[in-house]
Amino acid sequence: MNDLVLTVDEAAKRLRVSRWTLYTLIRSNQLRSFKVGRRRLIEADALTECIKTLVEVA
Repeated sequence: MNDLVLTVDEAAKRLRVSRWTLYTLIRSNQLRSFKVGRRRLIEADALTECIKTLVEVA
């Protein structure tokens, strides 16, 4: 079963980018995320959306 939400480290690993790059995507609103307490989480669907958007732009 696929994870519904990913941590920053898990999402970065799936995209094969650094944490810094992932936070840059979040700050530029290219990747949706949300906070639960102090943890920032990314929905798996948001990661898929981000990939599709980046591919279209490329």
